[in-house]
Amino acid sequence: MAVRNGRTVRDLRRGNRTAVLQRLYFDGPLSRFELGPATGLSSGSISNVVAELVADGLVEEAGSVDSDGGRPRTLLRVVPGSGHMIGVDVGETRVRVELFDLTLTELARTERPLEQQRYAGDWASEGDGQAQGEGPSLGGGPSSKRREYDVDVIVGHIRDGVAEVLDEAGIAPERLLGVGIGVPGIVARTPEEGAVVHGQTIGWDAVPLESLLRSACQLPDTVPYFADNGARTLGQAEMWFGAGRGARNAVVVLFGSGVGACLVTEDVEHGRSVEWGHLTVRVRGRRCRCGALGCLEAYAGAEALLDRWREEGGRPPEGTDEETALTAMLTAAYPAEEGVEPDPVALAVLEETAEYLGAGLSDLINLFQPERILIGGWAGLQLGTRFLPAVRRYAASYALRYPAERVSIDLGRLGPDAVTVGAAILPLADFFARGGRRAEPVSEGPTPAWRTALEERAPH
Repeated sequence: MAVRNGRTVRDLRRGNRTAVLQRLYFDGPLSRFELGPATGLSSGSISNVVAELVADGLVEEAGSVDSDGGRPRTLLRVVPGSGHMIGVDVGETRVRVELFDLTLTELARTERPLEQQRYAGDWASEGDGQAQGEGPSLGGGPSSKRREYDVDVIVGHIRDGVAEVLDEAGIAPERLLGVGIGVPGIVARTPEEGAVVHGQTIGWDAVPLESLLRSACQLPDTVPYFADNGARTLGQAEMWFGAGRGARNAVVVLFGSGVGACLVTEDVEHGRSVEWGHLTVRVRGRRCRCGALGCLEAYAGAEALLDRWREEGGRPPEGTDEETALTAMLTAAYPAEEGVEPDPVALAVLEETAEYLGAGLSDLINLFQPERILIGGWAGLQLGTRFLPAVRRYAASYALRYPAERVSIDLGRLGPDAVTVGAAILPLADFFARGGRRAEPVSEGPTPAWRTALEERAPH
């Protein structure tokens, strides 16, 4: 039956269920009396929707509160165990898989380190431009080495991780609302193969990740997969549950082996990943692992930071991963022991990195005039508050004064798990968009409902 604006009665019922579920999720427990003005629904609609949600096992009573002169009002909340989501972070040092209940409480996790294959000669050295008459090389240092990940290895890690967390928590696969995956690179969607990843910096060219996972993972056809850029899943998590909550205009920065960003504005409320790390900060500068010259990532990413320390005579510990090496660099620059002199090379490289990051943030400030900039990612969190004052100072010096005076630059609040939390939000948003009903079996790519849900601002 069609109603006004082309919406059917079924659409209206689904919208009412979504409104009640979201309000209870973000602001609950609430009484039926409070749900009316909070959702804009009539008392009769609230009663009907709540009855349906209780019957479906999605909502339960959570005590009562006194009312003004009447009977106590029963409080309602979302049932945590009424649904489960898996979030996956395909990072550049490890694959992390976490299982959450409906309220995003972690139930199980597993991590699998990545053996990074680095190939010299994939890109020309910085000196090539000079040799060919294209002007001087401004970057210095050796040729860039691109890292690659074997697609089958990544798919295997995700497959095994999904099975492990479900087994550890004793959750049947049929109870999953979906699997969300945050990946480095650009994610496109096709009707035939679903999410396709273009990860130039890790050697992925049009990898049909969703269809590969659907073939590899032993999950029912009713369990959907959602993939998106890792910076965007980080941003979504911080905007819904972290330091971005309540902001209408923000940028969330992912600072890891490379750098990326998620932009949230009044026009792009669901968040949009931007390849900020490949903004040119120095003409004919250092060769970036994407192949271009002078990218921000070639100076400010953790991998480039450690390379520059090594090139200037620093000695990162051999045979360790990037996180351990960055810890060693910070220890050398800021020794905890009294009487130990700081490493001047490490200090100089870190100061220069702060300037490049600040200059990169100034571009975001000038372009988008955000009210908040939040820095997350494992490297950003390691550098932490010690690094932040210098970044703020440089950002202010390079940005236009008016927007620079109106932006705050801080660390994210959700820690190193923010990408997996944001990835788990993808199936959660789809569940909300369906009014708390599970997805139908997937035959030709992902449902677009989750994107619709993210385009509508989550309650703050």
